[in-house]
Amino acid sequence: MKNLKGLIFTAILSLSSLNVFASSVVLHSDQAPAAIGPYVQGIDLGGFVITSGQIPVNPVTGEVSDDIKEQTKQSLENVRAVIEQAGLTPEHIVKMTVFVKDLNDFAKVNEVYGEFFDSYNVKNYPTRSTVEVARLPRDVGIEIEAIAIKK
Repeated sequence: MKNLKGLIFTAILSLSSLNVFASSVVLHSDQAPAAIGPYVQGIDLGGFVITSGQIPVNPVTGEVSDDIKEQTKQSLENVRAVIEQAGLTPEHIVKMTVFVKDLNDFAKVNEVYGEFFDSYNVKNYPTRSTVEVARLPRDVGIEIEAIAIKK
């Protein structure tokens, strides 16, 4: 019986996800760096938005700062630019995943992260996972992805 319930749940989830993607809208912003691979900057699934990981590339100059604080700020601004294409603001972000090359930068990342959300007067910070990784595209120090909910 337990396996049958699991099978039914999986089938329902699969069918509902087909419906979600059928009504999805690809998001693109010139205020965020262009994708450097076969993916999109973000996708609007109707009730929520998912961004691809945003690395700290300045979309105007194509440059990346060497400073982790500046990289964090740029990655967050790139996320903001993508979700704005769906009419959302940082207040709508409910989950972020932060990938860092060096977990020793955690305090610096947290400082900028807090300042970013405080500047938008968010009531509650989003949930977050932070993961140390061996390497990121373009050898940057940070990459951030987000999920935002339309309220």
